[in-house]
Amino acid sequence: MASMQLMRETHHEVGMQESPRSPEAQLGRKVEDLWDVMEPQLSPTEKLNACFESIPVSAFPPSSTQVVEIRSDTSLAEAVHILAENKILSAPVLDVDAPEDAGWMDRYIGVVEFAGIAVWILQQSEPPSPRSPHSGKALDAILNGVTSGAAFLGPDDAAETSGNFFEALTASEFYRATKSVQVRDIAGSFRWAPFLALQKENSFLTMLLLLSKYKMKSIPVVDLGEVKIDNIITQSSVIHMLAECSGLKWFESWGTKTLSEIGLPVMSADQIVKLKEDEPVLQAFKLMRKMRIGAIPVVDSSGQKAVGNISLRDVQFLLTAPEIYHDYRSITAKNFLAAVGSYLKKHDENSPMVSGVVTCTRDHTTKELIQMLDAGKIQRIYVVDDAGNLEGVITLRDIISRLANEPRGYFGDFFDGVLPLPKTSRV
Repeated sequence: MASMQLMRETHHEVGMQESPRSPEAQLGRKVEDLWDVMEPQLSPTEKLNACFESIPVSAFPPSSTQVVEIRSDTSLAEAVHILAENKILSAPVLDVDAPEDAGWMDRYIGVVEFAGIAVWILQQSEPPSPRSPHSGKALDAILNGVTSGAAFLGPDDAAETSGNFFEALTASEFYRATKSVQVRDIAGSFRWAPFLALQKENSFLTMLLLLSKYKMKSIPVVDLGEVKIDNIITQSSVIHMLAECSGLKWFESWGTKTLSEIGLPVMSADQIVKLKEDEPVLQAFKLMRKMRIGAIPVVDSSGQKAVGNISLRDVQFLLTAPEIYHDYRSITAKNFLAAVGSYLKKHDENSPMVSGVVTCTRDHTTKELIQMLDAGKIQRIYVVDDAGNLEGVITLRDIISRLANEPRGYFGDFFDGVLPLPKTSRV
């Protein structure tokens, strides 16, 4: 593992010297220029904060693809196809009923996520509860936040289905009923409604703090002049930017510190929510929903060693891979990981689930961790001891939180007028 890491770092640095610097590296150079003129009495943390506060968020490189918006009157099935076709996990929902002169706060009603739709659909395929028999009014119950009695795909449907989830879904009463259900009915996956967005003149520091301390996974950047979303900045895109800053002084002064030196991991071994490999995979998704986390490690029978990782977005394989859906209620986490790996190899798809769980030790540097996260396009890395036992977990948010610090009173009235989501929000 160490030798592979060294080869990757060497290749990366050589590539940076031979090719034009990327837009992300050019942004890092702006930080470097500011770093060089900062007052010498400032601490490294204060200097970084000052640099980030001086750069507008409009300087962040735009996404390589056009921002995809989904109309609020789009059906759930069509929304899933749009997200899958564009290979994105979420999209802002455009309110079709908003007046032409509406500001951006009234123009969008929220964000819809693929994983949220998928888990929501899976909930409807659960067998009826003895206390809540099947009812023709189950759809109304779902839309009012009550899902325990909604069961449109029972055990017989799964047993008789040799195709994928959507084949069973489209033949079910549930699908026929929800053809009229639109994304507006379940939109609201962000913590604020419609969602918290930045204006182009807001600072880079504001963006970093929202992605870390305030637990946002992505932030839309709005163009007030054209009343549209100009860019969407994600935790992953920030990590990619940092990976492209290798060799710059400001980055090296921070990135060469070990994880222990910057206080990571924050979460200890006894705080990790985990699933044993012989437990049903559905339990993993239920735990993620209950604990409001994005992924969970699969551990061996000892409960100490990670053998895999399952994220909320992996629920898509329960929907799209026939061999997995057929036994989705009984398939174990171990067999799920094996089946997904086989499915991805068969379809020539590159995924972290093919290469296996990614781990590091407390002696790894922040720079090494960033490059591992970026190269693998993953959201978290598990920290292990010399024996391979789990010691903690580090997420993208943990890394970003060590890069920026919130000054006292920094946000002021920034959050005023931003309403919290209703407690009945289920996505």
